[in-house]
Amino acid sequence: MNKHFFFLSVAFFAAFAICSAAPLEEVASFPNQQLTGVGVSTKSGRVFVNFPYWSDEHSLSVAEIVNGQPKAFPDDEWNKPGPPGSHFVCVQSVVVDDQENLWILDPAAPKMQGIVKGEPKLVKVDLGTNKVVQTIPFGEDVAPAKSYLNDVRIDMATSKAFVTESGKGAIIVVDLKTGKARRLLDGHKSTQPQKEVKLVVDGKPLIEDRTKSPPQIACDGIAFDAKNGYLYYHALTSHTLYRIKTNYLIDERFSKSDLEAKVETVAQTPAPDGMLEGSNGDIYLTDIEHNAIVKWSATASKIETIVIDKRLLWPDTMSWGVNGDLYVTASQIENMPRFNNDKNTRTEPYKLFKVTGIGTQP
Repeated sequence: MNKHFFFLSVAFFAAFAICSAAPLEEVASFPNQQLTGVGVSTKSGRVFVNFPYWSDEHSLSVAEIVNGQPKAFPDDEWNKPGPPGSHFVCVQSVVVDDQENLWILDPAAPKMQGIVKGEPKLVKVDLGTNKVVQTIPFGEDVAPAKSYLNDVRIDMATSKAFVTESGKGAIIVVDLKTGKARRLLDGHKSTQPQKEVKLVVDGKPLIEDRTKSPPQIACDGIAFDAKNGYLYYHALTSHTLYRIKTNYLIDERFSKSDLEAKVETVAQTPAPDGMLEGSNGDIYLTDIEHNAIVKWSATASKIETIVIDKRLLWPDTMSWGVNGDLYVTASQIENMPRFNNDKNTRTEPYKLFKVTGIGTQP
Protein backbone atom coordinates (compact mmCIF):
# COMPACT_ATOMS: atom_id res chain seq x y z
CA MET A 1 0.00 0.00 0.00
CA ASN A 2 1.45 3.37 -0.96
CA LYS A 3 1.77 6.10 1.65
CA HIS A 4 -0.73 8.42 0.00
CA PHE A 5 -3.46 5.81 -0.14
CA PHE A 6 -2.75 4.77 3.45
CA PHE A 7 -3.67 8.24 4.67
CA LEU A 8 -6.71 8.26 2.38
CA SER A 9 -7.89 4.99 3.92
CA VAL A 10 -7.37 6.27 7.47
CA ALA A 11 -9.38 9.41 6.66
CA PHE A 12 -12.15 7.36 5.09
CA PHE A 13 -12.58 4.97 7.98
CA ALA A 14 -12.60 7.88 10.42
CA ALA A 15 -15.50 9.28 8.42
CA PHE A 16 -17.13 5.82 8.41
CA ALA A 17 -17.33 5.85 12.20
CA ILE A 18 -19.12 9.21 12.15
CA CYS A 19 -21.54 8.66 9.26
CA SER A 20 -22.74 5.07 9.62
CA ALA A 21 -26.39 6.14 10.13
CA ALA A 22 -27.71 6.60 6.58
CA PRO A 23 -30.76 8.61 5.50
CA LEU A 24 -31.25 6.11 2.68
CA GLU A 25 -34.73 5.30 1.33
CA GLU A 26 -35.63 2.55 -1.14
CA VAL A 27 -37.43 3.92 -4.21
CA ALA A 28 -37.84 0.84 -6.39
CA SER A 29 -36.83 -2.82 -6.51
CA PHE A 30 -36.13 -4.99 -9.56
CA PRO A 31 -36.15 -8.78 -9.02
CA ASN A 32 -34.29 -9.74 -12.21
CA GLN A 33 -33.39 -6.60 -14.18
CA GLN A 34 -29.88 -5.31 -13.41
CA LEU A 35 -29.88 -1.53 -13.52
CA THR A 36 -26.99 0.90 -13.80
CA GLY A 37 -28.23 4.40 -14.65
CA VAL A 38 -30.76 6.79 -13.18
CA GLY A 39 -31.88 10.21 -14.42
CA VAL A 40 -34.36 12.43 -12.60
CA SER A 41 -36.12 15.63 -13.64
CA THR A 42 -35.58 18.24 -10.92
CA LYS A 43 -38.64 20.06 -12.29
CA SER A 44 -41.28 17.35 -12.54
CA GLY A 45 -39.73 14.68 -10.33
CA ARG A 46 -40.04 12.04 -13.06
CA VAL A 47 -37.56 9.19 -12.53
CA PHE A 48 -35.94 7.17 -15.33
CA VAL A 49 -33.65 4.14 -15.13
CA ASN A 50 -31.86 1.87 -17.56
CA PHE A 51 -30.99 -1.80 -17.66
CA PRO A 52 -27.96 -2.80 -19.79
CA TYR A 53 -28.10 -5.99 -21.82
CA TRP A 54 -25.58 -7.91 -19.72
CA SER A 55 -27.38 -11.23 -19.24
CA ASP A 56 -30.03 -13.51 -20.68
CA GLU A 57 -32.50 -12.12 -18.12
CA HIS A 58 -32.50 -8.75 -19.86
CA SER A 59 -35.90 -7.77 -21.26
CA LEU A 60 -36.14 -3.98 -20.86
CA SER A 61 -33.62 -1.22 -21.64
CA VAL A 62 -35.09 2.12 -20.51
CA ALA A 63 -37.99 2.69 -18.14
CA GLU A 64 -39.83 5.39 -16.23
CA ILE A 65 -40.63 4.53 -12.63
CA VAL A 66 -44.40 4.87 -12.25
CA ASN A 67 -45.96 3.95 -8.90
CA GLY A 68 -42.75 2.14 -8.01
CA GLN A 69 -42.78 -0.01 -11.15
CA PRO A 70 -40.75 0.24 -14.40
CA LYS A 71 -42.69 1.25 -17.51
CA ALA A 72 -40.99 0.96 -20.92
CA PHE A 73 -39.81 4.37 -22.14
CA PRO A 74 -40.28 6.14 -24.47
CA ASP A 75 -42.38 3.20 -25.69
CA ASP A 76 -42.38 -0.56 -26.18
CA GLU A 77 -40.99 -0.38 -29.72
CA TRP A 78 -37.70 1.24 -28.70
CA ASN A 79 -37.27 -1.51 -26.12
CA LYS A 80 -37.73 -4.35 -28.63
CA PRO A 81 -35.37 -5.62 -31.34
CA GLY A 82 -35.73 -3.64 -34.54
CA PRO A 83 -33.99 -1.90 -37.44
CA PRO A 84 -30.60 -0.27 -36.74
CA GLY A 85 -30.86 3.12 -35.05
CA SER A 86 -34.49 2.69 -34.02
CA HIS A 87 -34.18 0.51 -30.93
CA PHE A 88 -31.99 0.13 -27.86
CA VAL A 89 -29.25 -2.51 -27.82
CA CYS A 90 -27.39 -2.15 -24.50
CA VAL A 91 -28.14 1.11 -22.70
CA GLN A 92 -25.65 2.22 -20.06
CA SER A 93 -26.74 5.70 -18.97
CA VAL A 94 -29.74 8.07 -18.82
CA VAL A 95 -29.48 11.78 -18.01
CA VAL A 96 -32.09 14.57 -17.85
CA ASP A 97 -30.82 17.99 -19.00
CA ASP A 98 -31.96 21.42 -17.78
CA GLN A 99 -34.41 21.78 -20.69
CA GLU A 100 -36.42 18.65 -19.88
CA ASN A 101 -34.88 16.23 -22.34
CA LEU A 102 -33.82 12.69 -21.49
CA TRP A 103 -30.51 11.66 -23.08
CA ILE A 104 -29.94 7.92 -23.46
CA LEU A 105 -26.43 6.56 -24.06
CA ASP A 106 -26.31 3.22 -25.86
CA PRO A 107 -22.80 1.71 -26.23
CA ALA A 108 -24.45 -1.20 -28.09
CA ALA A 109 -22.16 -3.86 -26.62
CA PRO A 110 -24.48 -6.63 -25.37
CA LYS A 111 -22.97 -8.85 -22.68
CA MET A 112 -19.79 -6.79 -23.17
CA GLN A 113 -18.87 -9.17 -25.99
CA GLY A 114 -18.34 -6.62 -28.73
CA ILE A 115 -20.07 -3.70 -30.37
CA VAL A 116 -23.01 -4.19 -32.72
CA LYS A 117 -21.81 -2.29 -35.77
CA GLY A 118 -23.71 0.90 -36.51
CA GLU A 119 -25.59 0.86 -33.20
CA PRO A 120 -23.60 2.96 -30.66
CA LYS A 121 -25.62 6.15 -30.23
CA LEU A 122 -26.92 8.99 -28.11
CA VAL A 123 -30.70 9.37 -28.15
CA LYS A 124 -32.65 12.48 -27.13
CA VAL A 125 -36.25 12.23 -25.88
CA ASP A 126 -38.40 15.32 -25.37
CA LEU A 127 -40.09 14.84 -21.98
CA GLY A 128 -42.91 17.15 -23.01
CA THR A 129 -44.02 14.75 -25.75
CA ASN A 130 -42.19 11.54 -24.70
CA LYS A 131 -40.97 11.25 -28.28
CA VAL A 132 -37.47 10.64 -29.67
CA VAL A 133 -36.42 13.88 -31.35
CA GLN A 134 -32.75 13.18 -32.15
CA THR A 135 -30.44 10.21 -32.59
CA ILE A 136 -26.68 10.74 -32.87
CA PRO A 137 -24.83 7.64 -34.15
CA PHE A 138 -21.17 7.01 -33.31
CA GLY A 139 -18.81 5.50 -35.84
CA GLU A 140 -15.80 3.28 -35.26
CA ASP A 141 -13.54 6.35 -35.02
CA VAL A 142 -15.38 7.27 -31.81
CA ALA A 143 -16.48 3.84 -30.54
CA PRO A 144 -13.86 1.38 -31.82
CA ALA A 145 -13.73 -2.32 -31.09
CA LYS A 146 -13.39 -3.11 -27.36
CA SER A 147 -14.63 0.33 -26.38
CA TYR A 148 -17.60 0.88 -24.07
CA LEU A 149 -19.39 4.24 -23.92
CA ASN A 150 -20.21 4.64 -20.26
CA ASP A 151 -21.64 7.89 -18.92
CA VAL A 152 -22.63 11.29 -20.27
CA ARG A 153 -23.07 14.93 -19.27
CA ILE A 154 -24.98 17.48 -21.33
CA ASP A 155 -24.15 21.20 -21.65
CA MET A 156 -27.10 22.81 -23.40
CA ALA A 157 -25.43 26.24 -23.16
CA THR A 158 -22.78 25.14 -25.67
CA SER A 159 -24.80 22.29 -27.26
CA LYS A 160 -22.13 19.76 -26.32
CA ALA A 161 -22.17 16.33 -24.72
CA PHE A 162 -19.23 14.80 -22.86
CA VAL A 163 -18.99 11.01 -22.71
CA THR A 164 -16.63 8.69 -20.86
CA GLU A 165 -15.39 5.57 -22.64
CA SER A 166 -14.37 2.87 -20.16
CA GLY A 167 -13.19 0.06 -22.42
CA LYS A 168 -10.05 1.62 -23.86
CA GLY A 169 -10.13 4.96 -22.05
CA ALA A 170 -11.07 8.31 -23.59
CA ILE A 171 -13.36 11.33 -23.42
CA ILE A 172 -15.82 11.80 -26.29
CA VAL A 173 -16.99 15.34 -27.12
CA VAL A 174 -20.21 15.53 -29.15
CA ASP A 175 -21.59 18.55 -30.98
CA LEU A 176 -25.33 18.19 -30.41
CA LYS A 177 -26.19 20.46 -33.34
CA THR A 178 -24.14 18.72 -36.03
CA GLY A 179 -23.78 15.26 -34.49
CA LYS A 180 -20.00 15.41 -34.97
CA ALA A 181 -18.07 13.56 -32.26
CA ARG A 182 -14.37 13.58 -31.40
CA ARG A 183 -12.40 11.07 -29.33
CA LEU A 184 -9.99 12.91 -27.01
CA LEU A 185 -7.43 12.05 -24.32
CA ASP A 186 -7.37 8.58 -25.86
CA GLY A 187 -4.86 6.51 -23.89
CA HIS A 188 -3.80 9.44 -21.69
CA LYS A 189 -2.95 8.41 -18.12
CA SER A 190 -5.96 10.33 -16.79
CA THR A 191 -8.39 8.10 -18.71
CA GLN A 192 -6.59 4.84 -17.90
CA PRO A 193 -6.95 2.44 -14.95
CA GLN A 194 -4.20 2.24 -12.36
CA LYS A 195 -2.76 -1.25 -12.55
CA GLU A 196 -1.78 -1.26 -8.89
CA VAL A 197 -5.42 -0.80 -7.80
CA LYS A 198 -7.02 -4.12 -6.85
CA LEU A 199 -10.65 -3.77 -5.83
CA VAL A 200 -12.08 -5.52 -2.78
CA VAL A 201 -15.90 -5.45 -2.78
CA ASP A 202 -18.03 -6.93 0.03
CA GLY A 203 -14.80 -8.17 1.59
CA LYS A 204 -13.81 -10.19 -1.47
CA PRO A 205 -11.11 -9.41 -4.05
CA LEU A 206 -12.71 -8.70 -7.44
CA ILE A 207 -11.20 -11.14 -9.95
CA GLU A 208 -12.20 -11.68 -13.58
CA ASP A 209 -12.93 -15.34 -14.34
CA ARG A 210 -11.62 -14.98 -17.88
CA THR A 211 -8.24 -13.45 -17.03
CA LYS A 212 -7.87 -14.69 -13.43
CA SER A 213 -6.76 -11.18 -12.54
CA PRO A 214 -8.29 -7.96 -11.18
CA PRO A 215 -10.36 -6.02 -13.74
CA GLN A 216 -8.87 -2.96 -15.39
CA ILE A 217 -11.72 -0.53 -16.10
CA ALA A 218 -10.85 2.83 -17.65
CA CYS A 219 -12.55 6.25 -17.71
CA ASP A 220 -16.00 5.80 -16.14
CA GLY A 221 -17.39 8.39 -13.72
CA ILE A 222 -18.06 11.92 -15.00
CA ALA A 223 -19.30 15.21 -13.54
CA PHE A 224 -19.79 18.63 -15.13
CA ASP A 225 -19.29 21.75 -13.01
CA ALA A 226 -21.07 24.25 -15.26
CA LYS A 227 -20.46 27.18 -12.92
CA ASN A 228 -16.67 26.88 -13.11
CA GLY A 229 -16.44 25.20 -16.51
CA TYR A 230 -14.76 21.97 -15.39
CA LEU A 231 -15.32 18.41 -16.55
CA TYR A 232 -14.31 15.93 -13.83
CA TYR A 233 -13.66 12.28 -14.66
CA HIS A 234 -12.26 9.15 -13.04
CA ALA A 235 -11.29 5.62 -14.12
CA LEU A 236 -13.15 2.96 -12.14
CA THR A 237 -10.07 1.00 -11.10
CA SER A 238 -8.22 4.08 -9.93
CA HIS A 239 -7.86 6.33 -6.91
CA THR A 240 -7.18 9.55 -8.83
CA LEU A 241 -9.72 12.22 -9.75
CA TYR A 242 -8.92 14.43 -12.76
CA ARG A 243 -10.48 17.49 -14.38
CA ILE A 244 -10.11 19.70 -17.43
CA LYS A 245 -11.75 22.93 -18.54
CA THR A 246 -14.52 22.18 -21.03
CA ASN A 247 -13.52 25.10 -23.26
CA TYR A 248 -10.24 23.27 -23.91
CA LEU A 249 -12.12 20.11 -24.90
CA ILE A 250 -14.41 22.07 -27.21
CA ASP A 251 -11.61 24.00 -28.93
CA GLU A 252 -10.61 21.95 -31.97
CA ARG A 253 -7.41 23.96 -32.44
CA PHE A 254 -5.72 22.20 -29.51
CA SER A 255 -3.20 19.56 -30.48
CA LYS A 256 -3.14 16.22 -28.64
CA SER A 257 -0.15 17.24 -26.51
CA ASP A 258 -1.53 20.72 -25.81
CA LEU A 259 -4.82 19.26 -24.61
CA GLU A 260 -3.11 16.68 -22.42
CA ALA A 261 -1.11 19.47 -20.79
CA LYS A 262 -4.36 21.06 -19.62
CA VAL A 263 -5.43 18.01 -17.55
CA GLU A 264 -5.33 18.66 -13.80
CA THR A 265 -4.89 16.08 -11.04
CA VAL A 266 -7.48 16.94 -8.38
CA ALA A 267 -7.43 14.45 -5.50
CA GLN A 268 -6.97 10.92 -4.28
CA THR A 269 -10.33 9.26 -3.69
CA PRO A 270 -11.91 5.86 -3.05
CA ALA A 271 -12.57 3.88 -6.25
CA PRO A 272 -15.86 5.15 -7.74
CA ASP A 273 -18.27 4.02 -10.40
CA GLY A 274 -20.62 7.01 -10.72
CA MET A 275 -19.96 10.70 -10.11
CA LEU A 276 -22.18 13.77 -9.83
CA GLU A 277 -21.67 17.53 -9.66
CA GLY A 278 -23.03 19.82 -6.94
CA SER A 279 -24.10 23.41 -7.47
CA ASN A 280 -21.19 24.73 -5.39
CA GLY A 281 -18.47 22.82 -7.27
CA ASP A 282 -18.42 19.81 -4.93
CA ILE A 283 -18.09 16.42 -6.61
CA TYR A 284 -19.96 13.36 -5.33
CA LEU A 285 -18.52 9.90 -5.96
CA THR A 286 -19.86 6.43 -5.25
CA ASP A 287 -17.44 4.27 -3.26
CA ILE A 288 -17.92 0.72 -4.51
CA GLU A 289 -15.56 -0.88 -1.99
CA HIS A 290 -17.26 0.52 1.11
CA ASN A 291 -20.99 0.65 0.18
CA ALA A 292 -20.83 4.41 0.34
CA ILE A 293 -21.15 7.81 -1.29
CA VAL A 294 -18.43 10.36 -0.64
CA LYS A 295 -17.93 13.99 -1.59
CA TRP A 296 -14.86 15.90 -2.68
CA SER A 297 -15.29 19.33 -1.17
CA ALA A 298 -14.25 22.09 -3.58
CA THR A 299 -13.73 24.58 -0.76
CA ALA A 300 -11.92 22.31 1.69
CA SER A 301 -10.22 20.13 -0.95
CA LYS A 302 -10.89 16.98 1.05
CA ILE A 303 -13.00 13.83 0.92
CA GLU A 304 -16.07 13.68 3.16
CA THR A 305 -18.42 10.72 3.64
CA ILE A 306 -22.08 11.37 2.84
CA VAL A 307 -23.68 7.99 3.45
CA ILE A 308 -22.61 4.42 4.23
CA ASP A 309 -25.13 1.62 4.05
CA LYS A 310 -24.74 -2.12 3.46
CA ARG A 311 -27.70 -1.97 1.08
CA LEU A 312 -25.55 -0.01 -1.37
CA LEU A 313 -24.31 -3.11 -3.16
CA TRP A 314 -22.00 -1.57 -5.75
CA PRO A 315 -23.42 1.99 -5.73
CA ASP A 316 -23.36 2.87 -9.40
CA THR A 317 -24.98 6.01 -10.85
CA MET A 318 -26.34 9.12 -9.11
CA SER A 319 -28.80 11.84 -10.07
CA TRP A 320 -30.30 14.85 -8.31
CA GLY A 321 -34.05 14.86 -7.73
CA VAL A 322 -36.36 17.50 -6.30
CA ASN A 323 -35.76 19.04 -2.84
CA GLY A 324 -32.10 18.09 -2.89
CA ASP A 325 -32.73 14.33 -2.91
CA LEU A 326 -29.83 12.28 -4.28
CA TYR A 327 -30.83 9.15 -6.20
CA VAL A 328 -28.40 6.22 -6.53
CA THR A 329 -28.59 2.78 -8.14
CA ALA A 330 -27.15 -0.40 -6.63
CA SER A 331 -26.09 -2.56 -9.56
CA GLN A 332 -24.46 -5.50 -7.70
CA ILE A 333 -21.75 -5.86 -10.32
CA GLU A 334 -19.60 -7.79 -7.84
CA ASN A 335 -22.19 -10.60 -7.94
CA MET A 336 -22.12 -11.03 -11.71
CA PRO A 337 -21.08 -14.43 -13.12
CA ARG A 338 -17.91 -12.93 -14.69
CA PHE A 339 -16.45 -12.53 -11.17
CA ASN A 340 -17.87 -15.68 -9.55
CA ASN A 341 -16.92 -18.76 -11.55
CA ASP A 342 -19.72 -18.13 -14.05
CA LYS A 343 -22.41 -18.08 -11.35
CA ASN A 344 -24.63 -15.19 -10.30
CA THR A 345 -24.16 -14.86 -6.52
CA ARG A 346 -26.88 -12.23 -6.07
CA THR A 347 -29.36 -12.91 -3.25
CA GLU A 348 -31.28 -9.61 -3.24
CA PRO A 349 -33.15 -7.63 -5.91
CA TYR A 350 -31.42 -4.78 -7.69
CA LYS A 351 -32.51 -1.50 -6.12
CA LEU A 352 -32.86 2.22 -6.60
CA PHE A 353 -32.41 4.40 -3.51
CA LYS A 354 -32.43 8.07 -2.61
CA VAL A 355 -30.59 10.02 0.06
CA THR A 356 -32.88 12.78 1.28
CA GLY A 357 -32.22 16.44 1.85
CA ILE A 358 -28.61 16.92 0.79
CA GLY A 359 -29.65 20.03 -1.08
CA THR A 360 -26.69 20.97 -3.30
CA GLN A 361 -28.12 19.99 -6.67
CA PRO A 362 -27.42 22.27 -9.68
